[in-house]
Parts: sequence; structure tokens; C-alpha cells
Amino acid sequence: MRKFVILMSILSTLFGCAKKSPTAYPQDSVTAADGSQITFTFYAHASLGIAWNGIQIYVDPVGEFDWQSQPKADLVLVTHSHYDHLELSTIEQLQTEKTIVLCDKTSAEAFEHDCVTMLPRAISMPVEGVTVRAVAAYNISEGHTDFHPKSREDCGYLITLGGTTIYVAGDTEDNEDVLALKDVDIAFLPVNQPYTMTVEQATRVVKAIKPKIFYPYHYGQVDEKTDIEALKKAVEGVTEVRVFPME
Repeated sequence: MRKFVILMSILSTLFGCAKKSPTAYPQDSVTAADGSQITFTFYAHASLGIAWNGIQIYVDPVGEFDWQSQPKADLVLVTHSHYDHLELSTIEQLQTEKTIVLCDKTSAEAFEHDCVTMLPRAISMPVEGVTVRAVAAYNISEGHTDFHPKSREDCGYLITLGGTTIYVAGDTEDNEDVLALKDVDIAFLPVNQPYTMTVEQATRVVKAIKPKIFYPYHYGQVDEKTDIEALKKAVEGVTEVRVFPME
């Protein structure tokens, strides 16, 4: 019996601890227009991973996750400098010498490394096969404009890869720049109060831009809980809603 226990301990060391698999986080996959696969990894709140054609993209990677176990970044997109969107230490963990970082104006001021500043409407082709266009992100509701004023020039991003366009909105409301978007295939819209969209505002955006797939995100970390079921019902028949833990 003693020999068996010792043998199992050795095997556990050799084949267990020595071969731990990377930490798993919720994922979802979609097929791009050209037939390639796009895989989203959901960390929490506004932190999102996008993998396509061997390219790894992160949007606003923040939080106490096992970033060391995650694929290194080819591209990092930062929407603005608030603490729940910009965390330099996390970006450092994901970076290599080849990583490209695109960020808004206020984040660029805080950045300690090379960062390509993106102003609203700017277009970049940072990685082969990937086009990124910045979209103005700002609040318009009375009493809320100080959270994300238009003058800060915060950004959402339209990411086009494999013939499919993904809109990651950052922190914004249903302003005219957002409502004017065209040809959005997949949309990530923030829905938490009082900082971003209400359920009604998110519904208005979905009905205006008509994405094929809508992922609510950035819908937690506040006292007023977002009614995701009401949101799903409000856009029924307009888009496919996919809900993941992005509180």
C-alpha cells in the first residue's frame, strides 16, 4: 500500500502539477464573413479577448485574473483611462516586443510605453488583416455628462477582421455618433447606470445599428442592477442576444 501511495504521488507530480492547463474563462465563437472563426473570451465587466486567425486582441484588459496563463497580445485596445478600463500592470503582463497598443487621448497621457493615440474617427491597420476605427464615446443625459464628456475624446472601436465588423463601444450613451454607425455585425454595448446606457438607450442603439449579434457588457459593479431579461425582450426579433458574465 505504501509503495502504491508513493507511486501515485510521483505520477501526480510528473503528470499533474507539471502540466497544468491555462486558466479557462467563458468563451463564445462566431463565424466571420470569410468563414474563419472569431473567438471571444469574457473576463469581466469591460475586459474582453478576441482571437482570430492566430491574432490575439484584448480590449480594456483589467482585473485580478490569471493573465500569465492567457495568450500574449498582438494588439491591445484601450477605450479610456478610468480604472476599470486601463491597468498598465495588466497590459505589461500581456505584452511582447511586437505588441501594438491603440489608446484614446487620456490613456496616452498615462501610458508609460509606446501607445498609438486614437482620436474619434481615426482609422488604423495595426495588424495584418485587422482594421480598427475609433468611434466617439460620451454621455448625453442630463446630469451624466461629467462621467464621460465628449471633450475627453474617449473611444469605442470598430474592429473589422475576416470581413466581419465588431463594435466594442466603451463607456458611452446613445449619442449621435453611435446611432449613425453602419454595417455593424456584432455589438458589445455597455448597460449600467448611471455611467453608461439604460436598457432603453441600449435598445435604441440596437434598433438603429441592427447588429446580427448583441453582447451586453459592462452591466455590473453598480448598485442599480441591469434588467438583462427586459433588455433581451426589448430587442427580440431585431438581433440575437448572447449574455455572458460581464458584470
